[in-house]
Amino acid sequence: MKAGSNSIQVIARLAQLLDAIAAQDEPASLKTLSAETGLHPSTAFRILASLAEQGIVERTTRGNYQLGIKLMQLGSRVNASVDIRKLALPLMERLRDSLGETVNLTVREADEVVYIERALAKRMMRVEQVIGSRAPLHVTAVGKLMLGVQGEAACRSYAKRSKLPAYTANTRTRITALMQDCIGAVTRGYALDNEEAELGVGCIGTLVRDASGHVVAGLSVSAPIERRRDEWAAQVIATSERLSTLLGYRTA
Repeated sequence: MKAGSNSIQVIARLAQLLDAIAAQDEPASLKTLSAETGLHPSTAFRILASLAEQGIVERTTRGNYQLGIKLMQLGSRVNASVDIRKLALPLMERLRDSLGETVNLTVREADEVVYIERALAKRMMRVEQVIGSRAPLHVTAVGKLMLGVQGEAACRSYAKRSKLPAYTANTRTRITALMQDCIGAVTRGYALDNEEAELGVGCIGTLVRDASGHVVAGLSVSAPIERRRDEWAAQVIATSERLSTLLGYRTA
């Protein structure tokens, strides 16, 4: 029992040190890590030395410590196996309950967004997207953001390929109007669909990123246009940020 308890204690101390290193913007000194964890310098040094041998931490030329390449390799394996829908659904349901409207999770495939998960509003009159259904990028809030983060050249290329077909009288069918929407959406962090895919329906969309910073999905709330409120954007953004954090994304 004593040996087992000692092993558990070492694991707990190891986790403390890794958390302390991750919390620093720069490689951390032994003195700093000892102070942050409450471990004696000699204890911290022994654990860090073992971690360095395994590539879990690295020691810089100045003798400070940073997370090692092996953690990145392990992290990429975790990210590859994560089912984003399982991570997203509880967050989507909380957002749905807060706003009272349907929340959607989409991914990009070529020049379309695909609906892969949803949290339906608990009311008779609601917007309902079928899981597996698709829509062109330029008629959805999330799709316009996905174009915007790629820049003007990507917007122009998409417009040339797709010809920007109209789905309603509000669809952006001119490249200048589409680019203005897409680039402006990236600047403010969210995009709007103002009855551009379907008359009577409005959406607020945001992007979800993974540990590498790549856009991997979009999160949106859809509602009858008369019920949609632009001030919901802050909650939609906060939810997408929480999901991005679960996927390993860290802001600079």
